[in-house]
Amino acid sequence: MKLRERGFPGQTTQEVTEREILHRQLSRRAAAEGFVLLKNEDRLLPLQKGSKIGLYGAGAVKTIKGGTGSGDVNERDCVNIYQGMVNAGYEVTSRAWLEDYAEIYMQARLEWKDEIYKKLPKYNGNFFEAYSSTQFQMPCGSSIDEKAAGADGADTAVFVLSRVTGENADRHDTEGDYYITSEEKALLHQVAACYKNVILVINTGGLIDLAFTEEFSNIKAIIQFMQAGQEGGNAFADMLSGAVTPSGKLTDTWALNYKDYPNAAYFSSQSGDVYKEEYREGIYVGYRYFDTFDVPVRYCFGYGLSYTEFELSAGEISVKGMGTKKPMAAVRVNIRNIGDTYAGKEVVQIYVSCPQAGMEKEFRRLAGFGKSSLLAPGEAESMEISFSLSQLASYCEERSAWILEAGSYGIWVGNSLNSAVLEGAFELDETAVLTQCGHICERKEALEELHADRDRLCRKEEIWKAQAREKALPVVRLKASEILTETISYAGLSDRLPGKAGEITESLSIDQLVALATGDLVKGQGSELGSAGQTVPGAAAETAAAARMDPWKVASIVLADGPAGLRLSKAYQVINKEIVKGDFLDALEGGFFAPEKEKRGETYYQYCTAIPVGTLLAQTWNTELIEEVGEMIGHEMELFGVTLWLAPGMNIHRNPLCGRNFEYYSEDPLLSGIMASAMTLGVQRVPGCGTTIKHFACNNQEDNRMGSDSVLSERTLREIYLKGFEIAVKNAQPMSIMTSYNLINGVHAANCYDICTKAARDEWGFAGAIMTDWTTTTNSTAGTCTAAGCMRAGNDMVMPGDLRDHDCIRRELEAGTLDIRELKRCVCNTVRVILQSNQYEGARSYLELFEDLGVYMTADKSGAVK
Repeated sequence: MKLRERGFPGQTTQEVTEREILHRQLSRRAAAEGFVLLKNEDRLLPLQKGSKIGLYGAGAVKTIKGGTGSGDVNERDCVNIYQGMVNAGYEVTSRAWLEDYAEIYMQARLEWKDEIYKKLPKYNGNFFEAYSSTQFQMPCGSSIDEKAAGADGADTAVFVLSRVTGENADRHDTEGDYYITSEEKALLHQVAACYKNVILVINTGGLIDLAFTEEFSNIKAIIQFMQAGQEGGNAFADMLSGAVTPSGKLTDTWALNYKDYPNAAYFSSQSGDVYKEEYREGIYVGYRYFDTFDVPVRYCFGYGLSYTEFELSAGEISVKGMGTKKPMAAVRVNIRNIGDTYAGKEVVQIYVSCPQAGMEKEFRRLAGFGKSSLLAPGEAESMEISFSLSQLASYCEERSAWILEAGSYGIWVGNSLNSAVLEGAFELDETAVLTQCGHICERKEALEELHADRDRLCRKEEIWKAQAREKALPVVRLKASEILTETISYAGLSDRLPGKAGEITESLSIDQLVALATGDLVKGQGSELGSAGQTVPGAAAETAAAARMDPWKVASIVLADGPAGLRLSKAYQVINKEIVKGDFLDALEGGFFAPEKEKRGETYYQYCTAIPVGTLLAQTWNTELIEEVGEMIGHEMELFGVTLWLAPGMNIHRNPLCGRNFEYYSEDPLLSGIMASAMTLGVQRVPGCGTTIKHFACNNQEDNRMGSDSVLSERTLREIYLKGFEIAVKNAQPMSIMTSYNLINGVHAANCYDICTKAARDEWGFAGAIMTDWTTTTNSTAGTCTAAGCMRAGNDMVMPGDLRDHDCIRRELEAGTLDIRELKRCVCNTVRVILQSNQYEGARSYLELFEDLGVYMTADKSGAVK
């Protein structure tokens, strides 16, 4: 294998490239398809181009494109909502207010910057801690000139409500965060008094309270804009004008009140204890709680309006592959656009009610989904939505097995959870064991979990079963004897490492093995916010070059943050053929905090595409589109010399106050897993490029994320918090996984053998490399998470690279508490990934490598993976 010669990444001119233009177009398309139209009273939308419109609110000219922290992207420029509307031909009548707001905003930013620097001594000079604990709050802006607004000729105004959220800090149920401020409400009252119609645009990283909208009779339309990347303004104008018909659907349940969420009182800092996080709600997360306990909501899971209307009708319901390892259920659904004006797309959602006689279960769970093509008025399409029978299984702790219980499984079809209609059922004659496995992550303390009223659940079941009989709905009868049981075999340590990677690993010295067990010390800067790479400035880290020379030729690969694009420095300098070393401030918020430096030598520019945040991408419910976005990211990785993208993020939206929800997809593990699969399949279609699914696992809060212990039952862990990762691994084989900072039932995730080896490798068949999150071992409480512990767990790379980690590994090797075979196993996994990377000429895509093994993976329109 011949190593590729590296050049300097980027370009020496600021000329806009064809690649940038094409990638921005795709980002714009993805954003427009992910917006959710929550309300459209009197069919106010779409608005004709050229119309006069008032535009107000913090996000109008300072539209938030994404969250803060490692998920930020340093793009060339960003199109705000105001620019997008002007570009589309709208006449914005409130320019004076917008110009005034821009000045207020800039002053607030400078004051925020000063506040952070003043706090540095409190955080012992750790800039990231001072930065992330001092969240920027968008200023409201000045009052409007009501006389001028009333005479501007516009009868409609757009009001953009914005919130900043980010890494290392959770949100709060306070004004200015989850709730609207009195200043914002006063400004909105002014707008509502001056205009006949108001369109509310929610430019936030997560859900907010919308009770205030009930006070305004002329808020006729509400749009969930989220954070839409650098083309958000143009995408918004596409939807506003009707150039794009909205087709996004919510991936979370929007409660009437924050206190309606089952963990509202004890999530993160709400309990007053950020060191122990009890998952008392158990499996009742998101819609599983609201639907089971019949709690009314503002907007249900899967909800979203369109400019047109669709008619859904279910056809054949079947199960194929009984007697094989992967029996699949299938539901045929016919979709017709019954509107008369607008073409549009519709999302078909399949939910299943599982039997309630045995184990307690939620009333309904998402089993599959599909998105139609663009249908003109009167046009129809037939779609078969497939899903594995394993999606209907429940984990039984007593039997340590995934089981399908005997009884009836109701099949519901709709374009949202609340609109879903019962269309048929499966009937299983006896209980069947799908997977027999071992226990993981034993709980060490008592936990009182939430339970539903079993009698009530059984009554709900009887109601739908009676409905099925009355309507003579089809019933597919299944025999447990035709369902195969997979018995997991847990592999121990081996004296022989397989393949070329094994041969290389066995020939390495102790020094080389220790070096390859962590990131490159020479390039490492020890920042919690990854930016330790120097070969590609602003990258998160690089693997060690300890075996780059002959005869091993093990390349050093570059890792870059995500998940809203590649996070690299926007520009850097080269002097005498050497890159001028920068620091992480150069890659933070576009260099806003970096001190001014004299530019010496030649400047290179690295303009990456800022795509919509994870939640907005998931709101498209379009796996083909997400694959396309993934492939686009893969090509940028190839261009800039990046091998591993530290994305996608796929933790569960357990509570709307998690500060990092914007990076993640949904409250539902199936939807999260399918979206991560699609993104991975897209990225890894590009030769030698790979994804890193994260944060593994139970990283559902940001406050005290390095010391928080997630306490939960094994069933909850497996069904809710590991399931999405399992789906992504089985469906797409990501090149790598990143563990989380937190503990799981008393054990640091990075040191947890049960999730890193037993679950990921032995149960799911993961074949890539696992890495820690940045500075996990050096910043953990009282050294309770160690580099040697990572090696024992099967966590292959300790990032970003620190001499203390090397010392720890050597010390435990000498003491005999770390087996050399454990170290070699981890290094072999890393070397195997490196050998498949884009740092070799003739690199092949990760998908092709697995096709050679007889495994072919691709997601179809229904989200099912074949």
